[in-house]
Amino acid sequence: MSANSPFYNLPELPTFTVTSTDIEDGAELPPAQRSGRMGVEGGEDTSPQLSWSGFPEETQAFAVTCYDPDAPTGSGFWHWVVTDLDASTTSLPTDAGNPAADLLPAGTVTLRNDAGEPRFAGAAPPAGHGPHRYFFIVTALSEKLGLDESASPAYAGFNMFFKGIGRAWLECTYEAS
Repeated sequence: MSANSPFYNLPELPTFTVTSTDIEDGAELPPAQRSGRMGVEGGEDTSPQLSWSGFPEETQAFAVTCYDPDAPTGSGFWHWVVTDLDASTTSLPTDAGNPAADLLPAGTVTLRNDAGEPRFAGAAPPAGHGPHRYFFIVTALSEKLGLDESASPAYAGFNMFFKGIGRAWLECTYEAS
């Protein structure tokens, strides 16, 4: 596994299935999942619909993240981090990452993305930087993380290291010209 993988230095976990009606594994992100807030013309900052199944029976909670390991930051870029989804939650609707839409189940915690907002931020790679990969990851957890909104995405990832028991993802791309 390359050092530029979002799973580098993480334990291998059993995989399960995640699907979406809005994005397709291996495809370019559509304008809805690009960031108008960060200057991408036509970008809508709309989180995609996600559904998952086949996760470990002992799952007690889920975390959903969107991460760009190709961002020119030295640490990648977290576009979305939602933790403490109850184990009975097996899907999120389109635009669940918009706090004004109020579509997340009660009890979930949305952390600030790397743009500093507790919401989904769409793709916005620098023009001419080449294609970026966007990993929409659902992590099955042995228990809720118990973090509050002030936690950083990296700290959530650190906690998922210890409590992750399964993982599913969709990998999409986008390149700004």
